[in-house]
Amino acid sequence: MKRLSLAAALSVAVLALPACANAVGSLARVTVFDRTVNQELPVHWRNGRAYVAGHPGNEYQVRVRNAAGEDLLAVISVDGVNVVSGESAHTTQSGYVLGSYASLDVSGWRKNMKRTAAFYFTALPDSYAARTGRPENVGVIGVALFRRKPQQPMVQEPPRTMPYSREESSDSARSAAPPAAADRAGRSKAQESTLGSVAPEAPLGTGHGRNERNPARWVEFERATPYPVEKITIHYDSVANLVAQGVIRRPPQPRQPNPFPGFVPDPLS
Repeated sequence: MKRLSLAAALSVAVLALPACANAVGSLARVTVFDRTVNQELPVHWRNGRAYVAGHPGNEYQVRVRNAAGEDLLAVISVDGVNVVSGESAHTTQSGYVLGSYASLDVSGWRKNMKRTAAFYFTALPDSYAARTGRPENVGVIGVALFRRKPQQPMVQEPPRTMPYSREESSDSARSAAPPAAADRAGRSKAQESTLGSVAPEAPLGTGHGRNERNPARWVEFERATPYPVEKITIHYDSVANLVAQGVIRRPPQPRQPNPFPGFVPDPLS
């Protein structure tokens, strides 16, 4: 399927990608970065699932680092909503294009080609998904990755070894024309695209925050396959909820006896 996709306008090319304990994924390394405290959130694993703990009220962004030596299309969803179009997310929708070994920070819901509404952690009822009638998938971030379809190789007519008449030459030219036209069409298609003891709290979601400048542009990208070559999923919730679910294990609090507690009380029995 061909769709226009957004260029990673704010991407920064890097020479090498350092190992990141907080990242999830293979072809691309995905992390969640808390903008309020200026740090990547650590990833906690349980039953094969990746989790991060968010702090209510803090703004955050989804950071995608392209670890492949080729262009990738990243279709990104938050709480089951496509971050570009606002539609209920599906892998066939538009996303962001990242160049080879490039990095991109997706910090909000795209409002137009110049601005986004910031992501921030909030209680489920205040989340953008819940406020638009779609609370079912609150608490999850998804990235679907696609490779670019390679350009078709140029088809050339093999040289003739026998002499031929003018009529044969004309017929040969006509028969050679379709491959050349097919090659031009192939190149045109290759440029098109999709674009433990802690009481749980209310589930955490992502809000529709402040409007900020975040320019992008449309580019052409044709997917090599109709299905993603990799899906990356990161679940998130509050610290209290992840502790209650057994995802985060808090160390036991040590006893802190007081050597001078006051006067001597009567014994209890």
